[in-house]
Amino acid sequence: MLDFAPMSTYPARVIANFGASAAIIDDKGSIKRAQPLKKLDLLVAGDKVLCTDESGSGETTTRVTQLQTRSTVLARPDRKRQLKPLAANVTRLLIVISPKPAPEPLLIDQFCIAAASAGIQPVIVLNKVDQIDSSASEVTPGDYTGLLDIYRQAGFPTALCSTKTPAGLDQLSELIRQQTSVLVGQSGVGKSSIVKKLLPDQEVRIGAISAATGIGAHTTTVSFWYQLEGGGALIDSPGVRQFAVDYLQTQQVESGFPEIQHWRDGCRFADCTHSVEPDCAVKSALDSGDISKSRYENFLRLSQAD
Repeated sequence: MLDFAPMSTYPARVIANFGASAAIIDDKGSIKRAQPLKKLDLLVAGDKVLCTDESGSGETTTRVTQLQTRSTVLARPDRKRQLKPLAANVTRLLIVISPKPAPEPLLIDQFCIAAASAGIQPVIVLNKVDQIDSSASEVTPGDYTGLLDIYRQAGFPTALCSTKTPAGLDQLSELIRQQTSVLVGQSGVGKSSIVKKLLPDQEVRIGAISAATGIGAHTTTVSFWYQLEGGGALIDSPGVRQFAVDYLQTQQVESGFPEIQHWRDGCRFADCTHSVEPDCAVKSALDSGDISKSRYENFLRLSQAD
């Protein structure tokens, strides 16, 4: 008699990766601890996998036997400039900004590039709108409206957001419905507050994962995949505050600037850098106001980075 009797293969979703093992959820909603086969690539939150339950010696061991094809991978380079996946099958990257700390357009554009180059839709989310004081001398509501207008004009979805008002998350909730989203942004912009509002039972879910798998849930270092009640999912990836994009080719950088992609075909030269060449349609669009100056300057800075 065999010591282990393999059972049928079934699909599951990776909730979180804890190194030697992962937390998975199957299509019946059962949460399990699973051991990935060593031949598999690094599993991340959001991965779709195939698993088997092997019974023997009075115990059942769940193994991840196959990583299914990812539609998208959100990744960033590590210290050795090797790309490290952070989340899989993501459809929207929620770039959160707020009145304080003040938004950094260059950082926003780096996020846009990282998302678009991976086939993920960037969304600009202005949080803490309840803190914008129309009587303040330093900042006015118009400053933020103008900033969002720049990204709307470029073709990006935007949302106003507040965790302090009853309807403060309505726009954002509608944008992420039936999507798989990840929040990114500077420290202090309120990402954690947004997650707590979208997932009021987050601690309960983490406790359930820990109880079902026997793995301590380290929420400050591990990315978690959560199903949203209205459809779709949210991947809470702590510590994602910036993305280096200097390893990307110019064409990939350009993917984060759809307004430049729109005008580039009108340039005289196919390899136009949109900086010094004559008859550049992008520079003409800049002069006419169809491309914002700040976005254009950031494009030059990021596309020409060594």
